[in-house]
Amino acid sequence: MKTVKKLLHTRYRVEDLERTIRFYKEVLGLQEIRRHRSPRGSELVFLKAEESEELIEICSYPASGPVRVQEDLTHLAFEVDSLAEFGTHLESVGLKYSDGPHMKEGGGGFAFVDAPEGYEIELIERFKQ
Repeated sequence: MKTVKKLLHTRYRVEDLERTIRFYKEVLGLQEIRRHRSPRGSELVFLKAEESEELIEICSYPASGPVRVQEDLTHLAFEVDSLAEFGTHLESVGLKYSDGPHMKEGGGGFAFVDAPEGYEIELIERFKQ
């Protein structure tokens, strides 16, 4: 049996496509890789973090009904150099952490910010040796 080779992308469906894309680009600094309409009519936008191979697929498909993201259902996690510096960046765009930062005794830590539609974004500062 052949097993999967690697993760290619993760998909999140949203109601306000342009607002969500602005968040991922302006707040997180992701790059828009491509955009197209699927055969069934979904509008799809693929985004990528600078140092990652995996993509995030943001989908708008109004025919499937409203998006209801329940609390603590799912999140995306991104590495940052400094949670303090990223927190300053968030403030500069009118946002703040929704949880944290929670720093670990030996260094590093994590925090969350809410993306449009209620999806959580985890930011992780790795321990530096």
